[in-house]
Amino acid sequence: MAKVTRAQSRQRRHARVRRRLAGTPARPRLNVFRSLTNIYAQVIDDAAGATLVSASSLEPGLHEIMSGKNKTEQAKAVGMVLAERAKEKGIDKVVFDRGGYRYHGRIKALADASREGGLDF
Repeated sequence: MAKVTRAQSRQRRHARVRRRLAGTPARPRLNVFRSLTNIYAQVIDDAAGATLVSASSLEPGLHEIMSGKNKTEQAKAVGMVLAERAKEKGIDKVVFDRGGYRYHGRIKALADASREGGLDF
């Protein structure tokens, strides 16, 4: 019997969530990926198959903001930057895709910061 890894379990949960929600041009999908050290977020129009806006904790422009902060604070900063970029492109309503992760910790911090930045979900 093969052992199911943590990553495989997350992928299964993500697929289950994705069956129910998809990004449209009117309400694109805000997708989150969390690695052990970094966090990535992007706003995706699934109908066109295109990424509209993205932000991550690895971006060179955010490096000075990220230094000296813990991972949760970095997630908040990424959420705020993503919301700013989305507002510049005229996106104010999104569907939140937590990517199979629990809505807790860094995922919740990014979502709350995006809401504070003006995104509605």
